[in-house]
Amino acid sequence: MAITGNTASYLAKKADFIFDTTVEQEACPNNLAPTTSTTAQLVMGDAIAVCLMEKKGFNPEDFAKLHPGGTLGKKLYLRVADLYPENGRPEVKAMQTVKEVIMEITRTRLGVTAVTGEDGALIGIVTDGDIRRMLQQSDSISHILARDIMTKNPKTIRPSEMAVNALDAMRKAEITQLVVAENDAYLGILHLHDLVKEGLI
Repeated sequence: MAITGNTASYLAKKADFIFDTTVEQEACPNNLAPTTSTTAQLVMGDAIAVCLMEKKGFNPEDFAKLHPGGTLGKKLYLRVADLYPENGRPEVKAMQTVKEVIMEITRTRLGVTAVTGEDGALIGIVTDGDIRRMLQQSDSISHILARDIMTKNPKTIRPSEMAVNALDAMRKAEITQLVVAENDAYLGILHLHDLVKEGLI
């Protein structure tokens, strides 16, 4: 099978099937540089590829299998569960002090820590932004606990969700972290940087 603009060429004579992409004139002002002819070749190649895809029933999952490391493959296969476990799982209890909260946020460098109840259930989060606002409003922090500054009902995502869905959620909420949870059980933190590393942005 040959795609050619010269049906008398050696290539055409050796081919069993010929796709003729002959053009009357190149777009080049001097009619020398391949311009119109290269566009015709590209159009013909795309048309053949699309026809074969439809004939074979080639779907996005097939594409992802052939390009698992590419951006398209990752959008189809990469899940939250593949990303968050490496992030150190920051966690404090509601009655822990602000100093302990700051130490936990510093430990994992995610800019956030989950706040959990005695049963381990997620009850809120404290971000570095919450810490800054608290410092601006309070002269003394010795009496302030995690429960006093936490954000209740934070945005969460299940580990089974696609990573690209997590990116959409972050963009819509204008945040850089999502709490990973399943049935109120806190599992970890997914950070925007995790998605950047995978080339999803």
